[in-house]
Amino acid sequence: MIPEGVEKILEVARGQGFFADLYFEHTTTTQIVLENNRFEKAVSGTDTGVGLRSIYGDFSTAYAYSNDLRYTNLMALAQELNRLTGSSLKKVVINDLKEVPPVEIKKNPLAVPLKEKASLVKRANDVARGYSPKVVQTQVIYQDILKKITIINTEGQWITGERIYTLLAVQVVAREGDIIQTGYEPLGGHIGLEIFEKTPPEEIALKAAQRALLMLSARKAPGGTMPVVLSSEAGGTMIHEAVGHGLEADLAEEGFSVYAGRIGEQVASPLITVIDDPSILYQRGFYQFDDEGVFPQKTVLIEKGILKTFLYDRLSAMKAGVESNGHGRRESYRFRPIPRMSNTYIAPGNHRPEEIIRSVEKGLFVKKMGGGQVDTISGNFVFEIAEGYLIEKGLLGEPVRGATISGNGPQILQTIDMVGNDIGFAIGTCGKDGQGVPVSDAQPTLRIPEIVVGGAVS
Repeated sequence: MIPEGVEKILEVARGQGFFADLYFEHTTTTQIVLENNRFEKAVSGTDTGVGLRSIYGDFSTAYAYSNDLRYTNLMALAQELNRLTGSSLKKVVINDLKEVPPVEIKKNPLAVPLKEKASLVKRANDVARGYSPKVVQTQVIYQDILKKITIINTEGQWITGERIYTLLAVQVVAREGDIIQTGYEPLGGHIGLEIFEKTPPEEIALKAAQRALLMLSARKAPGGTMPVVLSSEAGGTMIHEAVGHGLEADLAEEGFSVYAGRIGEQVASPLITVIDDPSILYQRGFYQFDDEGVFPQKTVLIEKGILKTFLYDRLSAMKAGVESNGHGRRESYRFRPIPRMSNTYIAPGNHRPEEIIRSVEKGLFVKKMGGGQVDTISGNFVFEIAEGYLIEKGLLGEPVRGATISGNGPQILQTIDMVGNDIGFAIGTCGKDGQGVPVSDAQPTLRIPEIVVGGAVS
């Protein structure tokens, strides 16, 4: 049965525009935070709301949202939008409901008592805290989210489905004298608590603690221009930040991307193929349909160095005169959808990782990337190295701390000359326009023959 009066609401909201949609969302969240052996937070709650959007005129967007789902309130929102979209009413006919069956979740977080989730957190904390007397601070965060989504639009679509996310993140701070180092390790995905059967919380905590202690004893990184090998374990931070955002269609259309107007051009080494694929099961960026009801496609963005397309939502696709490839995403009903990445990666190549390391006489091996900044207009970036090692005569040497790498994304992509046959994923929450959405990114082992490495400040 169609929700009461929804056709009329959409008709009024669209007005003289050419598209309108309703996005209903019911979210159940649990979050547990344990810091320094003390539970600081253990909360569960729900949030229900609706977003109403109209696209009209010269591809302008009118958007409103509310927690009140009553017909009278939604009609009042539609009438507010109608002040912008005009009074012409074209009839809307809604098709039968399409229920998208959820993916198999073996251990649904909603069916697990809070006490069991808290136990996962405590187990991680005990390992991290007990790893060394040099550990001075620990924080463990657990979160699970169930989103039930329904989308109805003026094209007649009526679709519903759900998404489940589970996350555990451990941060460890170690100190020796005046030196302080941090280790961080997350685990998560579009998956239930069965994720901890393969990778227990103790393993996540151990990685974070080991990284903090390793960097505590590491020498200061040398600076200069040198070859750098990015491990597949580093995750795809560089591809996500230095390349991925510039391939989101709204930034490209507005001229805020170094890739604007360059489809069909050689923008990377012929060894580089960049893909965004929301359909990779259980990855954190997985979804069955996007936040506009579009079924996503595995999208080849760069193929053998040639720029093929961008990531589109409905609005950017309308502007470009193409079909959306299912990358319209939003943090919640409070936000309008915008083009976003999902699971973004560089496709594996033909070189063995050890072969790539052996090819470097003297340089830097990046095992884990940290945070960074990028200017999508110029493509310039700078990233911190969370875990790095010197390469000397083709062998991994001692660990170094305080390193950064900086350069220009398109230029670096052009120079990569060896691509590994492996691949490693990392997870995160991607921020853009004040919204955060769950993502994964990945890469094989890569050799950059020359890049600027910033060393630690003495």
